[in-house]
Amino acid sequence: MRGSALSALRREVHVLADPQVAAFLQRFFKTGLGEYGEGDRFLGIRVPALRRLARGHRSLPLDAVLELLGSAWHEERLLALLLLVEQYRRGSVEARETIHQAYLAHARFVNNWDLVDASAEHIVGAHVDPGDPALLMQMARSNSVWERRIAIMVTFHWIKKGEFRPALRIADLLLNDPHDLIQKAVGWMLREVGKRDLEQEEAFLVPRYRSMPRTMLRYAVERFPEPRRKQYLRGEA
Repeated sequence: MRGSALSALRREVHVLADPQVAAFLQRFFKTGLGEYGEGDRFLGIRVPALRRLARGHRSLPLDAVLELLGSAWHEERLLALLLLVEQYRRGSVEARETIHQAYLAHARFVNNWDLVDASAEHIVGAHVDPGDPALLMQMARSNSVWERRIAIMVTFHWIKKGEFRPALRIADLLLNDPHDLIQKAVGWMLREVGKRDLEQEEAFLVPRYRSMPRTMLRYAVERFPEPRRKQYLRGEA
């Protein structure tokens, strides 16, 4: 049953493939030699179509979803993650724990920024205790850029609920991260804190902004009033 259900889903996926879109996505997601997405393969399917498939196949067994997550095709991995999010939202306490653990065990397949951003907050953020940062601190110290991005993107779940401490703690750990995908994600989460509580964001930024990577700082102050944004960018805040 599992095999037939997964095969049927894969047939639906491949019918949607568009070579022109695939060529664009190959460039957009930096799949060239030495780039962050080196070697990734695309079928050429837009996200809304994958979300529709996920809603229509949310009962796919977990082992089949995890098999899909191991695919060489980027869109199949994204579809698997969208399915995990759907199943987590609707699952029992026991099912949610199983999905959370499976996500962490298969994190090596969550290997591009869109895959992280579509899943981390909804599975890990929704599951772990924001008062216990041990897992996120471990991931923030990982050699894997994708695990580090998971660590900061998980905190979006709590930011939306007005709990900023995990985001600020992980941002502090990643403050000098050399990868621009981490710098952008940290700056983004700081900006999201500031949208809800500008005073807390500035309390974090003022003692740190001069040593932050420029990319991170630009993202963090993007929504500031223009005079204040320029003060930060000139080093005069």
